[in-house]
Amino acid sequence: MYEIFEQLLQKFGVTAYKVSKEAGVSQSMLSEWKKGSYNPKQDKLQKIADYFGVTVDYLMTGKEPEQKEFSPQLTAKDEKDISKKVDEILSQLSTGDALMFDGEPMDEDTKELLRVSLENGVRIAKISAKKKFTPKKYR
Repeated sequence: MYEIFEQLLQKFGVTAYKVSKEAGVSQSMLSEWKKGSYNPKQDKLQKIADYFGVTVDYLMTGKEPEQKEFSPQLTAKDEKDISKKVDEILSQLSTGDALMFDGEPMDEDTKELLRVSLENGVRIAKISAKKKFTPKKYR
């Protein structure tokens, strides 16, 4: 754990003394930490991590936690838009004898399956668009 602290000292070209003064932790704490006879408390680790601009996890393990992939959620407005779009598509298809399957008019079960399929397709397209066009700062 202290080894990562030393790596950060080298990377930023600062001394432990400077970190102790600017981060507000005692030099004796750093010395005891180096010897292995003391493990800093969470608040002290947070001060050191903040000084270097890293997470406490990085300070403890040397690894940044994995960032979860952005997964947009559909809002109630999105759901209404999806329903409206599916209704619009189905109304355009149902003009005349357009809704046919194997040359015969579709029964109600088949129409419902088509509706569910269209709804799923529009939902996937909406999520894909949100994922693609949401600015990184909002992810």
